[in-house]
Amino acid sequence: MANMNPKRNEMPTQDASVRAHNFNEVALGYSEQTAIDEANRCLNCKNMPCVSGCPVKIHIPEFIGKIKEGDFEAAYQIITKSSSLPAVCGRVCPQETQCESKCVRGIKGESVGIGRLERFVADWHNTFCTEEPTRPQSNGHKVAIVGSGPSGLTCAGDLAKKGYDVTVYEALHTPGGVLVYGIPEFRLPKAIVAKEVETLKKLGVKIETNIVIGKTLTVDELFEMGYEAVFIGSGAGLPNFMGIPGESLNGVYSANEFLTRSNLMKSYRDNPETPIMKGGKVAVVGGGNVAMDAARTALRLGADKVYIVYRRSMEELPARREEVEHAEEEGIEFCLLCNPVEIIGYNNPNDARDPKNRFVTGITCVRMELGEPDARGRRKPIAVPNSEFTIDVDTVVMAIGTSPNPLIKSTTEGLDVNPRGCIVVNEDGLTSRSAVYAGGDAVTGAATVISAMGAGKIAAQAIDKAISE
Repeated sequence: MANMNPKRNEMPTQDASVRAHNFNEVALGYSEQTAIDEANRCLNCKNMPCVSGCPVKIHIPEFIGKIKEGDFEAAYQIITKSSSLPAVCGRVCPQETQCESKCVRGIKGESVGIGRLERFVADWHNTFCTEEPTRPQSNGHKVAIVGSGPSGLTCAGDLAKKGYDVTVYEALHTPGGVLVYGIPEFRLPKAIVAKEVETLKKLGVKIETNIVIGKTLTVDELFEMGYEAVFIGSGAGLPNFMGIPGESLNGVYSANEFLTRSNLMKSYRDNPETPIMKGGKVAVVGGGNVAMDAARTALRLGADKVYIVYRRSMEELPARREEVEHAEEEGIEFCLLCNPVEIIGYNNPNDARDPKNRFVTGITCVRMELGEPDARGRRKPIAVPNSEFTIDVDTVVMAIGTSPNPLIKSTTEGLDVNPRGCIVVNEDGLTSRSAVYAGGDAVTGAATVISAMGAGKIAAQAIDKAISE
C-alpha cells in the first residue's frame, strides 16, 4: 500500500549532547518496519529519474520494490549488481544532490530516503546473511589497481566479477584508502569498510598493503610483472594551504593530516593511548564535508570550543546539509563571511628541544561580503576594509581542498597531467599511456566517494572491452 506522506521517515540518531563526546556512529539506521514504510513512498516511476542521478546506475526502484515485499536479501543482490560498496554508499554518498534530487516525490514534499534504504539493506545483509559470494571462473587475464579507495575497490570488484585476476596495491597498512583514514568513525565505522573489503577478497581480489607505487614499484614494473592493464585510483592526498603568514606554526594541520592522524592512531577508541589533542580551542578553515569531519572530530578529541571559519554564507556552504545540521546540534560555532589572513603564534620558552619553536595562539580574519558571481556562478567574497578581528585558538585545521599526489606522475613517463596535477583521461578513463587507466580524485581532484566509484566502474568496463577484443 502506497505511503503518500510528504515527509520521509526520520533517521534515528544519537543525542547530540552524548555523541559530541564519543566516536560511535551518529546515525542509528532504520528498523525493518521503518524501511518498509519508507519504501512504500516510492512510486516506482516508469522512466526511473532517480537512476539517472546515480553515478553507478543502481536500479533503485527495483531494489526498493523488494524492500516493500520484505525481501531484503533480494534488494541487496540488486544493489550489488551495480555497487561494490553498498554499506559505504548508504552512509557517505550525497544522495540529496544525486539520486534523491531526481525523485518525483521531492516535487511536492521530501524525496524518498534512497540512501537510508540502501544503508538498511546493506546492514541487514551483513548482519543476517552467512552465504559466501560465488567466486567467478578465471578468464586468465591480470589487472593491477593502484590504491584501495572507492575508485580502486570499485574497479577491482567489477573486474573480479568478470573473472579477472585483480591485485590492489595500497600504500598504507590497511585497505580502504580515504574510507579508512579520511572519514571519521562516527560517519563511517572502520568495521563497515573492512566488511566490504572482505567481500571483495572472497570474489578473488588480492590486496597488497605497504606498497607505494612510484617508490616500491613503478607502473612500468607492474607491466613487467604480467599485468595487462593498470588502473590508477591513488586519490588526492596533497593538501592545499592558503599561503598566509603563520601556516608553518606548531598547531597548524591540513585536514588531511588531522583526520589521518586521528584514524590511523585510533583516537576513536575508548581511552586511546595515542590521542592527538585534549582541550583547547580549534578553528577549522573551510566549508566542505572534510571541514565538517575535522571540526566534529576535534570536538570528540576533547576540544573545548570549535569554530568553522568560512568566507561565504550558509547558503553557499558546500557541505552536506545533514552534516552541517549535526555540527550545529553538537555545538560547533560557524563564523561565516570570514576569511583568515594570518595565524598568530608565540615562542614557547619552556620547549627545551627548540627555543624558537612557535605555537598557535590565534587566527586573524577579515569580514567578507558577497559580490558578483564568479566563473562557476558563485558570488565572489570580497574583504570588508578595516574589519580585522582575532579568534583565540590553539589549533588551526586547513580544510580547503587537496590535489593529487605527484609521485605517480613523476615516476611514470608519458602520463599527461593538467596544470592542477590531475591525471588527464578520456571518457573511458584511459590516460595518455596505453593500457593505463585512472579515475577518482587522482583525475578530478577532491570529490565525492560515489563519483570516484562511478569512475572506477567506467574504467573497469573499458579495461574489459580492451582486453577481450
